[in-house]
Amino acid sequence: MDLEAVRTFAAIAEAGQFQKAAVDLSVTQQAVSKRIAALERDLGVRLFTRTPRGAELTIDGQAFLPHARELLRVAERAVASVRMGHRPLRVDVINSRGAASGLMRGFHRAHPEIDLDVVMLFDVETAVTAIRSGAIDASFRAVAAPGRPLPEDIESVRVLDEPLQLLTGPAHALAGAKSVTVAQLVGHRIWMPGIVPGTEWAAYYDDLVAEFGLTIEATGPNFGSDALLDTIADTPALATFMSEQMRLVWPVGHDLRRIPVTDPTPVYPHSLLWHRDNPHPALATLRTHLAAASPGGDTAGTWAPGWVIPR
Repeated sequence: MDLEAVRTFAAIAEAGQFQKAAVDLSVTQQAVSKRIAALERDLGVRLFTRTPRGAELTIDGQAFLPHARELLRVAERAVASVRMGHRPLRVDVINSRGAASGLMRGFHRAHPEIDLDVVMLFDVETAVTAIRSGAIDASFRAVAAPGRPLPEDIESVRVLDEPLQLLTGPAHALAGAKSVTVAQLVGHRIWMPGIVPGTEWAAYYDDLVAEFGLTIEATGPNFGSDALLDTIADTPALATFMSEQMRLVWPVGHDLRRIPVTDPTPVYPHSLLWHRDNPHPALATLRTHLAAASPGGDTAGTWAPGWVIPR
């Protein structure tokens, strides 16, 4: 069904005259007549009766009018849902408890007038595909993993280096330490069941192992953070890495210890990715907010993988 014909029908019903409707729509009276004739052919009924006073709705026209108006309202809502500046800004974060999610919460507090959709995609490849298709506007990711440069149309800027801490149970050999150096971690089993081969975070931990000779195990299924915390609390031989800004709650009886890692401090490098031609006005606001709130990039005393390319 031709929406312009439906809009013309509604205009005539409102104006009561073909001629006045033509003026209101900025078209010729002949165009108005052709649209209504085509609509009547599509519907198989007459919609108007011409009278000396103008145009009156037939019984079928009266029945069609409320549906025509609703159809036009639905069309307007559909257009508004994708019009830049009217639809929410869609941003991908790697998980709901990490630093990137915290950055988005800070952005929302600073700009409550901006509608947001926060999603969680699997890896950088999935995120880049979604950015290029327009499914999302931006993503927080570690970028430029070996052999996987970003496409030319994807921009990125380093926004946050997230320090890692060692998480242990109360019986672990390092549980009483106020801090540990990377060298002190050599020989200890660090369990990271969430590492998925081929992802950007797997490349990060591969580089960490190669650089410092650590033992990182990704064995067993990943049952989520609660199961990980249970295991670390009950297993003196295991520790895990946890980001400094990861929001976690565990039972008091676990007595888990979060221990800063130093000399150097491993940091997970978050960058914001977006398509260079994305015109969403809130995207520029997000980038400005991040630049002011979270300057990133190679802080002294920290370690990030050599493949990270700050921009």
